[in-house]
Amino acid sequence: MTRSNTFRVAPLFTTLLLSGTALGLAGCHEGGDPKAEYGPNPPLPALQQFLLPPMKLATVVGWKQGETPTVAPGLKIEALATDLQHPRSLYTLPNGDVLVVESKAPPPPPPKRPKDIVMGLVESWVTSGGKTGASNRITLLHDANGDGVPESKSVFLDHLNSPFGVALVGNDLYIANTDAIVRYPYTPGETQMTAPGTTLMPLPGGPIDHHWTKSLTASPDGNLLYVGVGSNSNITENGIEAEKNRADILEVNRATGRWRIFASGLRNPNGLTFEPQSGALWTVVNERDELGPDLVPDYMTSVKDGGFYGWPYSYYGQHVDPRVTPQRPDLVEKAIVPDYALSSHVAPLGLVFYTANALPQAYRGGAFVGEHGSWNRTPLNGYKVVYVPFADGKPNGPEQDVVTGFLNSNDEARGRPVGLAVDKTGALLIADDVGNTVWRVTAAGG
Repeated sequence: MTRSNTFRVAPLFTTLLLSGTALGLAGCHEGGDPKAEYGPNPPLPALQQFLLPPMKLATVVGWKQGETPTVAPGLKIEALATDLQHPRSLYTLPNGDVLVVESKAPPPPPPKRPKDIVMGLVESWVTSGGKTGASNRITLLHDANGDGVPESKSVFLDHLNSPFGVALVGNDLYIANTDAIVRYPYTPGETQMTAPGTTLMPLPGGPIDHHWTKSLTASPDGNLLYVGVGSNSNITENGIEAEKNRADILEVNRATGRWRIFASGLRNPNGLTFEPQSGALWTVVNERDELGPDLVPDYMTSVKDGGFYGWPYSYYGQHVDPRVTPQRPDLVEKAIVPDYALSSHVAPLGLVFYTANALPQAYRGGAFVGEHGSWNRTPLNGYKVVYVPFADGKPNGPEQDVVTGFLNSNDEARGRPVGLAVDKTGALLIADDVGNTVWRVTAAGG
């Protein structure tokens, strides 16, 4: 794992200054204690607005030989697979094999504004952007003896279009590419998919495709699929027409491909999964940027059929975002307050409920969340996997740091956690798209 070229924000800002952008309005604004923004009722400070938002980037350095993330007491962590190409999500098959979705963003449209140029460079340099090679594929980790450690690694599906979500129902394997849900016939035990796929339904894709990851899950009875479609902007700067059927969770009839909007106003919903006790659909959501280091908290929430969650007109219920015109007070009035704040700009992308019994008792029955990490907050926030305890189908207590150390002491990114899964043995799996690794967390001494 090698160091990428160091990215410096200052030259970009200098260029923008020369083109007339007022840097003075985007100075260093440090955030407060991020732990104050956890839970069901986070404090929300006064909003700030900027011509150019403050940025603090974690330069990508990767993992050195022998380095691993740090885990909480009672746990241990090992690399399950390395030398991957931007692993973003994980899926455990019934026989114990693990699918690793390696995916990169689709090519962006030409930038129209100086801000778009800056943001494009930011996104490319805070990922594993320096690496080249195959991606947009699914790798299979084959576990022949059921001990959770794969004996082989093979390309299961290739030449996909920025894939992310995976769901298996019976012998139908569904892949959510950035522009479509595709169905493949799956034979248990196969290590390479040879049969062609068929499109179940198209999804909102390019040419902008700002939030391109499409999370996917199946209903407990297998009749329906749910897919998350993120917004095409931070706050409708590309026009409201570009947001058609976006910032939504769509419900899809698996037999016919017919679909409807299940819930809306969710800026970038990921980690779709059903909470096992209540049976409710849950998601983690990346909220809007450029209102200050402590706004707006990202969150996890149960999702109500027909519910509206605020984006773009308001946040955390009825807190109006003044940047959106025209406003929709009718929608703001009915905006649902999320269940649980995860702190601002942590960028949650992975969610899994833990129902196994291999990890210590303290981690059973709640939810693990993969926080990809901030790029626009001082100090940096996220870059870790946390655990939120649950009781009676709802969060019950403060979140706990479980896997950290993705940032080194210089605030450089050795890795960034994304999707999560639980393997057949009950171990927690973490996709690290910057470290190009899948990590496996087990009980210490287990």
